[in-house]
This record gives sequence, structure tokens and C-alpha cells, in this order.
Amino acid sequence: MFPHERSLVSKLKDAPFVLLGVNGDEDLESLKRMNEEQGITWRSFVDFHASDRTPISERWNVSGWPTLYLIDANGFIRHRWLGNPGDEVLDDAIERLIAEAKETSSEAVGD
Repeated sequence: MFPHERSLVSKLKDAPFVLLGVNGDEDLESLKRMNEEQGITWRSFVDFHASDRTPISERWNVSGWPTLYLIDANGFIRHRWLGNPGDEVLDDAIERLIAEAKETSSEAVGD
């Protein structure tokens, strides 16, 4: 999925779009190397058990990797996929939410 994610980050750099990652690997050095090798430039959080917090995967009910959440500009989960839904499905869903966000933004400023 990394090539497609890299293309989304590049293509949508001026759009109301943010990609966040959560990684379940506990070997931080290996994870850092992989992020560099794969060209991961977006925020990616490490999800491991710590005594002072519940892992992100538990809080978000992740039952397998990858799990993708598409969240709209108002913070509502609009889609959830267990596994990769395919580039076209993902792109279409993202483009619809970006269009909605732009429309809402234009209405707010009276355009």
C-alpha cells in the first residue's frame, strides 16, 4: 500500500486531506529503517502496549492489519475497511469527502 499512499500524499498535498498511519511493530529501529526505505513522510504512530495508555488499535477496534478509516472534515468515520479495499475504491471515497469539505468550506465563507 505504501506506493499508493505516497501518491495520495503527493497528489493531495494542497487538498483538505491528511494521511495518518498506525504501526503495530514493536521494533522501533526496524520501523524507522522501513519508514525511510519506503519513503513514508506522513505521521505514523507506533502502537504498542504501554503501562500508561491503551494501544490505538484497541481504542479503534482494529481486528486486523491493515484497517483503514476514512474520517470526514467533521471528524465522523465515514468508511472502515479491514484490508485494502483497492486503490480505485479508496480514491473515489477520498475524492467525495474532499469535494464535500471544499463545498462546506465555500458555503461557510459565502462563496
